Amino acid sequence: MVNLWVRVAAFVVLACSSGLAQSRAAGLDIRGGWQAELYTLKTGERHVVKGLIVFTATEWGVTFFVTPEGQAPQRASAEGGTYTLDGTTLVLTHLYNFSNGSALPGLPASPMRMTVQGGAAPPLEQVTVSIDVERLTLAFPSGNAMVFRRSSRF
Repeated sequence: MVNLWVRVAAFVVLACSSGLAQSRAAGLDIRGGWQAELYTLKTGERHVVKGLIVFTATEWGVTFFVTPEGQAPQRASAEGGTYTLDGTTLVLTHLYNFSNGSALPGLPASPMRMTVQGGAAPPLEQVTVSIDVERLTLAFPSGNAMVFRRSSRF
């Protein structure tokens, strides 16, 4: 009888750990809230950013401000839409966009822009995503990257 229980326990442990390994292999879990920290341009300039990106099961939204040390925000962006995630490839569908800001090192001035996408072909952006402990990095097609720190989970 003890031998039967040992086999059952071993089966349960193996089944649970196999399921965990499969869920990790299936992709990253980006759902939840992430606080914006750093925007690094492909040219090497680095800008402190403050804001939040949130991922639900199928939607995303971000609001962030570029805030040079000791200054008021110089640039702002708010975007959102839907997304798909396959391994480390994140495809953002841009349904909503607001941006505005002053010129900063590596960034030209950005006149105010507000768009709400309709129709069948909203803009798509393929991003490479990585997570290192509680840091999320989004590497954009432009060569720029943004780093976020996890603030909440769903």
